[in-house]
Amino acid sequence: MRLSNKTVLITGGNSGIGLATARLFVAEGAKVAITGRNQETLDAAAKELGPNLLAIKADVTEVVAIEKAVAEVVAKFGKLDVVFANAGIGGASPVGRTTLEGFEQIIRTNLTSVFFTVQAVSEHLNEGASIILNGSVHAVLGVPGWSAYAATKAGVRAMTRNLASEFAPRGIRVNQVTPGATRTPIWSPYANAPGGIDALEQQLSRGIPLGHLSEADDLAKAALYLACDDAVSVTGAEIVVDGGATASPLGAPVYRAA
Repeated sequence: MRLSNKTVLITGGNSGIGLATARLFVAEGAKVAITGRNQETLDAAAKELGPNLLAIKADVTEVVAIEKAVAEVVAKFGKLDVVFANAGIGGASPVGRTTLEGFEQIIRTNLTSVFFTVQAVSEHLNEGASIILNGSVHAVLGVPGWSAYAATKAGVRAMTRNLASEFAPRGIRVNQVTPGATRTPIWSPYANAPGGIDALEQQLSRGIPLGHLSEADDLAKAALYLACDDAVSVTGAEIVVDGGATASPLGAPVYRAA
């Protein structure tokens, strides 16, 4: 098992990519702590994954809550080997219809909390530890109406490289997984749109060269590589899991001849 005797913290680990990663990491031998805001989904994750999972209710937008959660993890499992700063929210921010409160909530959740999560764990990391940040293809796609979300993910992309330099003297690696369109609960607000989730997936898939959305497990496997010793010489890197949408967009079905 690739994470035998490793200790892990995953923020936003009670659903989607975070939960899939927690599930895989426990299967690979790790002791995993997850945070989330929903007690019901935290309890369900704890019941499913057993004694090697610690579920903590915490809001990552509150620095004190992050620090308390980290202290609880360290008290339970000891110093950390892997941290996956995964927690985040979606949300459109179209010009002319966006409030300051809504814009700042996206920034605080997706960008500010990532930095303060890393800061909270920084003194509790074992030598050779792995920090993984969760980015998004929105950092480079230029999707109309999503300026706040895209700005946070572009910020995370830059932060990955800055933190990789800052932690290098301690032998700690900092990398990023970058999901494209992925089947997670982030799409649930669109379930009531015409045609529902199925219609949305069909539309999104037309812009993906491989012709399908990713699964949360696909991102979990990328995170596993960055977390384990297989990536011992990898830092400041980004693994993009988007079916080719950003690297080879003209290969997508929407551009193919009939």
